[in-house]
Amino acid sequence: MKAPRTATAAASPPVPALPPERCLAKTRKLPNDRTTRGRTVEDHCRIAGAVAACLAARYEAILPGLLPPGADIPARLHDIGKAYPPFQAKLYEKIEGDAWRQMPELAKADMAQDGQIGGHAAVSRACLAALGAPAALARIVGAHHARTISNMAESTLNGGPHWQALRHQICRRLLGEPTRWPDIAPRHERLLCGLTITADWIASGPLFDDPDEDWRPLVERAVDEAGFCWPGVRPDLSFADIFSFDPRPAQTAFYEAVSGPGVFVLEAPMGMGKTEAALYAAYRLLAQGKACGLYFALPTQLTSNRIHTRVNAFLERILDGGGSAMLLHGMAWLERFRQQRMGEDAAPGQAWFSVGRRGILAPFGVGTVDQALMSALSVRFGTLRTFGLAGKVVILDEVHSYDAYTGSILDSLTAQLRELGCTVIILSATLTAQRRASLLPGVTPGSDAYPLISAAPNDAQAREICCDGGATAEVALSHPSEEDAVEEALERAEQGERVLWLENTVAEAQERYRLLAARAAAMPGLAVGLLHSRFTPADRERQETRWTAFLHPAAPQRGTAGGIVVATQVAEQSLDLDADLLISRFCPTDMLFQRLGRLWRHGERTPRPAAARRRACLLHPGLTEAEETPKAAFGLSGYVYAPYVLLRSLEVWQGRESVRLPEDIRPLLEATYAEREETRPAVAAVRRELIERRDMLRRLAQLGQSTTIKLIEEENVPTRWQEREETGVLLYRRWDATADRLLLADGSELALPPLTELSTREERLARWQVKREAALALARNTVRMPRDAAPRDEANWLKGWMWDARAARMAEDGSLCHEDGSPLPRPARYDEELGYSLRKKEAR
Repeated sequence: MKAPRTATAAASPPVPALPPERCLAKTRKLPNDRTTRGRTVEDHCRIAGAVAACLAARYEAILPGLLPPGADIPARLHDIGKAYPPFQAKLYEKIEGDAWRQMPELAKADMAQDGQIGGHAAVSRACLAALGAPAALARIVGAHHARTISNMAESTLNGGPHWQALRHQICRRLLGEPTRWPDIAPRHERLLCGLTITADWIASGPLFDDPDEDWRPLVERAVDEAGFCWPGVRPDLSFADIFSFDPRPAQTAFYEAVSGPGVFVLEAPMGMGKTEAALYAAYRLLAQGKACGLYFALPTQLTSNRIHTRVNAFLERILDGGGSAMLLHGMAWLERFRQQRMGEDAAPGQAWFSVGRRGILAPFGVGTVDQALMSALSVRFGTLRTFGLAGKVVILDEVHSYDAYTGSILDSLTAQLRELGCTVIILSATLTAQRRASLLPGVTPGSDAYPLISAAPNDAQAREICCDGGATAEVALSHPSEEDAVEEALERAEQGERVLWLENTVAEAQERYRLLAARAAAMPGLAVGLLHSRFTPADRERQETRWTAFLHPAAPQRGTAGGIVVATQVAEQSLDLDADLLISRFCPTDMLFQRLGRLWRHGERTPRPAAARRRACLLHPGLTEAEETPKAAFGLSGYVYAPYVLLRSLEVWQGRESVRLPEDIRPLLEATYAEREETRPAVAAVRRELIERRDMLRRLAQLGQSTTIKLIEEENVPTRWQEREETGVLLYRRWDATADRLLLADGSELALPPLTELSTREERLARWQVKREAALALARNTVRMPRDAAPRDEANWLKGWMWDARAARMAEDGSLCHEDGSPLPRPARYDEELGYSLRKKEAR
């Protein structure tokens, strides 16, 4: 038996701590590429705190009370946890090599422990907890790298008592004595966390690299160069000054109702000019100093790209010296890179905001609603998005188009934005009273008028405002067979009309396009096009540019040269398309009204053939068939939309010979979605499925918003619910491993040399530029496909060049396979005309 150890023998002497002036937060590179000492922990914390104070003062000047007193304190304390042995050992190893092992303060440092305890942010949090700081302050400081950490107690892993005393000493020097902790309300916690992350990023910039340079005169400059300087807004501009036409009565009523922070809903028909009404309301708030920026959120990347152009034109008119908005969605970097001009990166704020997740912080942004929704989810950098939206005018367009999952998150986002001093503008052509009530909690819908403005300012009583709907337009409806619809589309196109044919799935759109294109081949000059989401970005951009221009009201030869555009939901909303004839696969009532908004959008102002009439053809099963077998009757559409909603919609539209806009929008919507019991067994079954699905999606949405779960990477938390998971796959024709050359699907060649270790800064910068160019080429040849149809394994030669290095080889006939020629899990093909398609029996 071993003798028991005595307390004296068991105790090891405490590890001495470094003095504050040797406790580093950063290293820096010298011109000769040698690594040397950078700022100390204390200096870096002071800089971050000063940056946060500068940012807070700028927000306070526009929106008093948005941030609480002491908003800079979390940033001032965020990195005190870097004063512990494993972190210091890492920095000194970069500076002095193995010599750090001879330093008594670091001799026992185990760098592996850094990962065990959650890194220096976890030590910062533990230190503040030990000092008796408020729990909210400790959580903010611990989350400044946007990672979840446990509330760990002080332990020997943090270096022992001398190191803890050092951290306490630095904390006292940063805050002074006696220590006065800030009072952080729950509504401020996410906001201050985002402010702290932003201040840390700016304070870590190259402007503060040199520890021998006085940092204090550099703070305002650093904040300016990061882009946090609000541009001047030209005063007293009229609606016509900005948009070159006089406002309609409903537009005037709306922008006059938007008085400041709060929630404002505009329900008005398609084509009424809701976008201009919202933007002019935003202009008035910016000019009055009641908002510090703008974010325009849309359902899709295509609609974001189109509105981005319009918002830039708006900003050019209202800002001193002009301006532009950041484009924000999953592929926005591709658009920015492609259009970038020489020297643009050097413009104040441009390069800083275009890096990583910083775009949401830019004063003006346009993008998908997902970018805003993530501020209401428990994702990494969700708090950064919260700070990025604070105090802005946030325009949420086409709100009707979201399901129970996204809708639940949107409701939470709207409530959060109100607390952040935002003015939330919600635009929709097709809201039900129930949906409007969920967006305006506490406001009881009292009017069934249409158009309707619902105004709920933060500082006044909520009210509803009825307004003029403008001229009535009657749309003739027909319910042809598919064969008759094909004949009519071809006949009307041959007479010079421009026909829009909308399908609910990519597979059906491709099938309809094949048929129409084959028939049109015998008709000289008759154009047929296809728009959907399963093209590579290179092909999709080409298709969208051509066919959205073809349906533009001012398109060349409009009224004389006809054609047909077959599309999916990508052409359904927020696009200025003007068809002479609409043919639509049946869909829910709200979506159907959106589609009717693409028909005769500009009325008599668009040149049309003399025989053209405002008419829509609806393709649907018979009502009896749909009641007996709801799932089977609607075919593939039943996988896209709930069969019960399709059936209820069909009850409303079956046999109608016309619809009047906007008068019929409200009554048809309410008739479709009114709650009722069902006695027919098949109908009752699909109703029950719909209710169960909605409940499930709401629960999943609530889970994503929970603050008790671990923060998740943004890529792994969906803002839209998809039954079938998708992934991006690179399409290529040939990979030459001996020459490291890749022939891409679009016929271009690309060199992908081995990614070896690089030693000098110049080599790394050159590599970065090569990877940047390669990323553009690779992304433009990537297509989205169901994950169960994609290659299961990553391509080894592509790793390091793409995030998800999946690739499919494209044979001469367009069929897709693995590199060795073996088939993909589900047979598929690709060509630039049709896009990606599964074998017919596999398609959905």
